[in-house]
Amino acid sequence: MSVQYKDYYKTLGVGKDASADEIGKAYKKLAKKYHPDLNQNDAKAEERFKDINEAHEVLKDPEKRKLYDQLGPNWQNGQNFQRPPGFDNVRFEFGGSGGNCNASGFSDFFETLFGGGRGFGGSPFESGAFNSFSRQPRKGRDIETSLSLSLEEAFLGGKKNLSLTGVHGTPPRSLEVNIPPGVKNGARIRLSGQGESSAGGGPAGDMYLKVSIQAHPDFLLDDEDVIYDLHLAPWDAALGCKATVPTLSGKVELAVAPGTGSGKKLRLRDKGLGSGKNKGDQLVRIVIDITAPADPEAKSLWENLRDISAAKKSAE
Repeated sequence: MSVQYKDYYKTLGVGKDASADEIGKAYKKLAKKYHPDLNQNDAKAEERFKDINEAHEVLKDPEKRKLYDQLGPNWQNGQNFQRPPGFDNVRFEFGGSGGNCNASGFSDFFETLFGGGRGFGGSPFESGAFNSFSRQPRKGRDIETSLSLSLEEAFLGGKKNLSLTGVHGTPPRSLEVNIPPGVKNGARIRLSGQGESSAGGGPAGDMYLKVSIQAHPDFLLDDEDVIYDLHLAPWDAALGCKATVPTLSGKVELAVAPGTGSGKKLRLRDKGLGSGKNKGDQLVRIVIDITAPADPEAKSLWENLRDISAAKKSAE
């Protein structure tokens, strides 16, 4: 069987004189980009990720890198190379916590040079955010379903009991879910270990609940901001007034300045969704109600106001 030379420097996008630090940085950048968790069902990304790991395993190790550099692309042309002392019958085990992706081990090229790696493991990043390949049982598949919440439930948060029946083939069950206060529309809540079971005896996948906030009779939702329409009579808008306004955390009294026009928005801080610095506000939108006079007296008053305004404009 012909074994193809693999250019590990080209795989990581570094020069042959690259330092260990440059190799590490290039590896982390590519591993994050092509990690299978971020490229699910993408066979090309998974294969690329595997190549990146293999290249890194060689170039990060001074002894393996030295041997690789000595052999070069013409390693098969008439060479009966000898592995350096200590390399015979060595199995390179890279233990660690494993991951949720599973693949064959190193390439034929690597195994021919270094004696048969068994697989990848460990953590590409010190934080452990991403895991490499391992021979541990494959984790069950993650699943996603919708979670419908009222606007008040999203604002207040708290515990909510859910009955899940046959979501993506998982068994029916009841769960108590902790809703984060201020959760926004479209946010995903992760339930660890509540996804599909692993066929190989590994850990179950996770379930993600995608939040869908129901329409509200009194409020409109604009991302993290909540909008409430405050209807005022013309004289209240002209003269100013105090109005009681509902919010998601209870009623408040709002001062409306004289001469407030229709469409103006008054802001109530931190009365919207979100949390911390990203917490939204409630916007109170002024709507001036104008209706035809209901009786002769009211009509006469409107006519007097019209005449006074017309006279004032003429005088100017």
